[in-house]
Order: sequence, then C-alpha cells, then structure tokens
Amino acid sequence: MKISESWLREWVNPAIDTDELVAQLTMAGLEVDAVESVAGDFTGVIVGEIVGCEQHPDADKLRVCQVAGLEGLSQVVCGAPNARVGIKIPFATIGAKLPEFDIKKAKLRGVESFGMLCGQTELKAGDDDSGVWELPADAPVGTNLREYLNLDDKLIEVDLTPNRSDCLSVKGIAREVGVLNRAPVVAPAIPAVAASIADSFPVHLEAGDACSRYVGRVIRNIDITRPSPAWLQDKLVRSGLRSIDAVVDVTNYVLLELGQPMHAFDLSKLSGAIHVRLAQQGESIQLLDGQEIKLNDDTMVIADQQKALAVAGIMGGKESAVGETTRDIFLESAFFNPLAIAGRARSYGLHTDSSHRFERGVDYSLQLDAIERATALLLEIVGGEVGPVVHVANEHLPQERQVSLRKARILSGLSLEMTDDEVVDILARLGLSLLSQNAEGWVFVVPSYRFDISIEADLLEELARVYGYNRLPTRSLAAPLDIEPHPEAKMGLPALRNQLVARGYQEAITYSFIEPKLSALFDPEVAPVVLRNPISADMAAMRTSLMPGLVSVLRNNLNRQQNRVRLFESGLRFVPSADGLAQEAMLAGLIYGSRAPEAWANGAEFVDFFDIKGDVESLLALTGDESSFSFKAESHSALHPGQTAAIYRDGEWQGVVGALHPSLQQQLDIPQSVYVFEIRLSALLKARIPAFTSLSKFPEVRRDLAVLVDRDLAADSLVNAVKSQAGEHLIDLKVFDVYIGKGIDPHRKSVAMGLTFQHPSRTLNEDEINASIDSIVQYLGANFSATLR
Repeated sequence: MKISESWLREWVNPAIDTDELVAQLTMAGLEVDAVESVAGDFTGVIVGEIVGCEQHPDADKLRVCQVAGLEGLSQVVCGAPNARVGIKIPFATIGAKLPEFDIKKAKLRGVESFGMLCGQTELKAGDDDSGVWELPADAPVGTNLREYLNLDDKLIEVDLTPNRSDCLSVKGIAREVGVLNRAPVVAPAIPAVAASIADSFPVHLEAGDACSRYVGRVIRNIDITRPSPAWLQDKLVRSGLRSIDAVVDVTNYVLLELGQPMHAFDLSKLSGAIHVRLAQQGESIQLLDGQEIKLNDDTMVIADQQKALAVAGIMGGKESAVGETTRDIFLESAFFNPLAIAGRARSYGLHTDSSHRFERGVDYSLQLDAIERATALLLEIVGGEVGPVVHVANEHLPQERQVSLRKARILSGLSLEMTDDEVVDILARLGLSLLSQNAEGWVFVVPSYRFDISIEADLLEELARVYGYNRLPTRSLAAPLDIEPHPEAKMGLPALRNQLVARGYQEAITYSFIEPKLSALFDPEVAPVVLRNPISADMAAMRTSLMPGLVSVLRNNLNRQQNRVRLFESGLRFVPSADGLAQEAMLAGLIYGSRAPEAWANGAEFVDFFDIKGDVESLLALTGDESSFSFKAESHSALHPGQTAAIYRDGEWQGVVGALHPSLQQQLDIPQSVYVFEIRLSALLKARIPAFTSLSKFPEVRRDLAVLVDRDLAADSLVNAVKSQAGEHLIDLKVFDVYIGKGIDPHRKSVAMGLTFQHPSRTLNEDEINASIDSIVQYLGANFSATLR
C-alpha cells in the first residue's frame, strides 16, 4: 500500500523525521518497501500566469508568452502546444535549478527568453509530458510551487502481511504510528448526515454468512460534471489511483482513508430491490473494465430484480455504473466474510483494491461511518439530496472476541517482566479494552478491526512489537533435550544424495503441481488430484510421479544448449487410491546425452539403459543388502517396452527404471533417448547392519563357465540358479560376457560367468571344485536346456 506522508501527518504528527518514521514502521512489522519523493529536487519555480501569447516570428512550433510572476511580466519562449492566455503554470525563473539543468537567460530563434514554463516530467512531478503543467485556476501567482503543491511530500510504500488488513488505510497506519509514539490520532469528524428526502431502495441479504451487513443510501440530483477538488485528486494520485469523476473519486478516497471499499450505482439503472446472493452457474456480467465473465455458483453478486449488478467485493458492472448522464445514485457499503471473497477474484483473472481488502478482512463496524463520510464529501462536491440510510444485518455478523493473557506467559514468552500498567497501556492504545483482571492475568476484548488477534500468543506479539523487538532481552535457550536414538539400520537421504552427486548428478527441485496433460502423458491410467484454485493452468494437478518434472527440467536445459544432463529429485508423489490420497516419498533420476563429458580422451558414446541401471545399483549397494533387490522386465506406459525394468525388494514392487517411450520422446520434442528411474525412498532407507566376517588366508580359485541358453532367458534367473547349486564356498559370481552371433544358434545366446571359490580355513582341492561345477552344469541342463559352449 502506498500512502502520502503529509496525509498521514494530518492524522498523527509525531516529532520524528521521515527516516525514523520508516524505521519505526518496519520494526513494528509493517515493512516499508520504498520511500520516494513526490517531485524532483528543484528550486526557483513559482506559480505563474500567461497573460499574453503570440506566435514566434521565426518558428511555427514556438510561442512568445508574457508571464506574470513575482516581479511583473517576463517574456518566455515556449514550445508547449497548450500554452495559452489565462492558464496558471509552473514558472522557472532565471537562476532556478531543475532536476536536470539550470535556467539561464537564453535567446531562441532570435527572441530572448527569461525563464521556462515547465511540464510535470521536467519537474519529475508526474508522467504527463504532453505540454506545460496546467495548475488550478485559483493558484496564487508568485507562490513557491513546492509550498503551494506540497511537493516536499514523501510517498511511503508499505508491504503488509496478509494478517494486517487493518493497516490497509491511512486510518490504520495512523493508529499504529500513534501507538508507537504515544501521539494523539486526530481523525476527521464523521457526523451523521440528516436525510433531506424520504427516498430509499430496499435491500435483501440472501447469501447467509457470506454477507452479514449491507448499508445503502439514495442520493438524488447530483451534478456529476463538477470535478473533484485538487486536494482530493492529489491524495488519490499520490496513493497510486487516478481521478475519474467525483463519485468514483469519493468512494476511492474513503477506501484509502478508512479502509472500507464502496461502490455507487446509477439509481436509474436499478429495478425492484438490491439482492445480495450467490450467482447462478454460468450467469454473465460485463465488468467496469469492459470484459465479460461467466460466473461460478460460489461467487457472490450484488443484483437487482433482473440482473447481476456487481461481483461482490471485487468489481462493479458496467451496465449499472455511474456515467456522464447520472443524476441519482445508490451508494453502498457492506461487510463480506473474507472466506467468501478469498480466491474468487483470482479465479477470474482479477485483482482489485476492493478484493485485496475484503479477502483479508474489513472492519465489520466500519460500514455506517463509511457511508456517512462518503455522503458528506459528495454533498460538498456534487451537491444533491440525501435519503435515509438503509441498514440491513443478519445473525451472522461477527461478534466481539475475548482473549486472555497470563502474566507468567509474558515472562516465559518474551523473557521480559512488564508492569501491569505497561501491559494494559500498550494493549489499550492498540484498541483492546480491558474486560477483567486478576492476580494471574487479564481478559481483553479485541477491536473489530483486528482479525489477526484470537489467541494469547497474538497478544504477546503485540506487546513485543510495540515495546520494540530490539529492546527485548536476549536469553540462551535451556531445555532438557534427550538425544534421539538413530537406528543403524536406517540410512539417511543425504547419503543417497551424495552418492548421486558423486556420479555426476545435480539435484533439481520442481513443483508438486504439473500440467494435467503432461500428467496424462506419463501416467494415463491414474487421474491426478486437480486443484480447485491453481496458481496457473500449467500447475493445475498434483503430480503422480516425479518423472514429468525432471523431463520438463531437461527440456529447459536443452533449450539453453545444455546437451549433457544428469538430474535427480527427492519428493512426494500424490496417488489417489481407495483409501484416500496416498503421499509417497520417492527418489527419481534422469540421464541424457553423452556418457562422459566432452574431452580429448573421452569418446562420444551416448548413455544407454545400463548406465542408469548401474547408477540405481550403486544406490541399492548403499543399503548393504543389494541381494534383496531384483530387476524384472516389465512394461510402463511412459517407458520403452523393450528397455524397462521394475525394481523389487523381497518380492515387493519398489520402482522402475528405463528409457522414455519413443512416442512420448517425440511428443516432447527431445532429440535423443532419455533414461529415467523412480524408486520408493522407503526401500532405500532400510539398510542392513554390517557384520564383521574374518578374511580367509587361503587362496581363491576361479573357474569360468560359458553356457548356451535360450535368447529370452533372463541372466538374473541363470545367476540365481548357479548360486543355488554352487555350494557354500562360492564367494563371488559375475557375468562377464554375453554373445549372440556367428557360430551360435540364432535362437540361443552364450553367457559367460566367472565363479570364485574360497574356503575360510583350508585350501580347496580340485575334486571339491569340480563337483560344484558338475552340479551346476547338470542343473542348468535340466532346468534351462543349457549346454556347455
């Protein structure tokens, strides 16, 4: 929120400068983002009046003006197209210092010029560069421009947290400044405006607790052609709003001053009565900004007997808006439940000053004051005849809240001993009234504008920030903390991360939300949970796999000429099930591009299935129980049918590894093969406690065995069969060669295995080893039709 310091000081004026005021607000939790001057740094500029204006004799676009100032008339050559007799303008006299240059006597096309007529941009006091700056007709000639327009003012931009909606107004900020400085806050008097006519317009509340108070008033015979006074326009402009017409300006002014959004309808365009209700699904309305939207049935509208007039708390409709021909208006001020407004504006691609306040919470006792304040200002500016206030409320109007505060809690929470009088004084200045007090503490009544105070901790926060966070004593924490046991059989996620980083991977962090279409490409059999109010259309579904996010990161890297990519991510996936939404912690990885970084000694081979399978096996090895894992050829909708393996542990599915399906790769416009894996984190965090085994001092014996088997036989099945028959002295078994080709039956393949035997207490003899080999060969022949090569 942006406010003018001079406007703020009309309410409260402590004896501190701008820098101290800004620091004070920031330390109190109302962080100031920026402070800027209303105008540039200039001197020697006064209010002047053009009393004569003639065409320059030698230039079509220049005029020779006679300007009245402090010392009679001055001749000034001016090129502004709007320079004419009778207007008041900023006049920079000889010797004036402007933000970018100084004013000296000059001669333009042979005509002497004694000064300069200035535009807003030349004084850095606005964005209008169309010509000379036209001042109000009643501006006193000769007056210092900075003093006349209060150009020494500062604009303070405050970045408020969502819970401090009470400070979204000059009144709210002034209240805070008054509390922090023990300074009086002088609010403008808001007397009730007596009705001069009996006209009113009926109001019906039909939205339950979404709207519990609605205040309206008819004002007839206004003169909409009268402009807003300069002081009001200045305050609006300095707060970031433009002046439109007097009626809209007044409602915006009350919004900024008191924090109550308001709206005015053209009374002649209303029929029957005002109905505050929920919209019908698909009901349409054309908004003030010209766009037409289709409403959802959870959106509240202000309507008459025939149509929707406004989207409640967000924006008015164009059809019932105040225009140049408006003579009679219906002025409204309402309280809407923040939950009924929150998210509605964003769902239609809107964000307004009104919705910004209503969805955070507006003071539910402010509506009558706002209507009276706006009425008085309108009568002063555009005149008119005022009807009685129509005030409708229901049983859903919020009730005052009571919060208890214990004295002992102040000491334990803030490490600070405060006197009873100091506690009551601080909270009373914040607007809380003391209901009761006893030896243990107090009970306070929370003001209607403080939606953020509901529990004891909130009162502690108020005491701390008003007392001063920088004044709170420091104390070392002391607590009996027991060290939690860490099971050795549980491995930590950092170990897995370090392993992947050591193998050249980089960690990625992606959103848990993905595009529904992308989710369907990777997991078409599972319908993801779709968000009701997504951040954007491409983040509308909860991911059922981590793979889509990693592939999206890969595409971003490829678009930036990164052609060798290794990524991994740990996070949750969200899978709907019969028991509800299952949230599983997963670890996923991706590799793409060349096997080794580009270098003179490295080849240009691309990665393949076995590269990523080796990376996964290195993770499994960290558990110390890699024998409990197995890989089985399976299918996956997003992966290549011939290069996909499921990962099992003790017979239970844990994950998958493979190449991206060629058709999916083509749809995503990825030129080379992509290899991915995804595995349940729980399967990797369960490790085996290492146990010491003594080393044998006796020699190892290795025998190589090559057998011919069917081409479709998985090597894993062959290895398991050999282990089952080799006996207890087999300490290592490796498949070191697979051959298919010339000299072998095309339906068979040769698998070569290296078997290593060792006895812990003696040297094995030939007969023992041969017996093991014979048992293996016989078993393989009987069960797999294997023959020695």
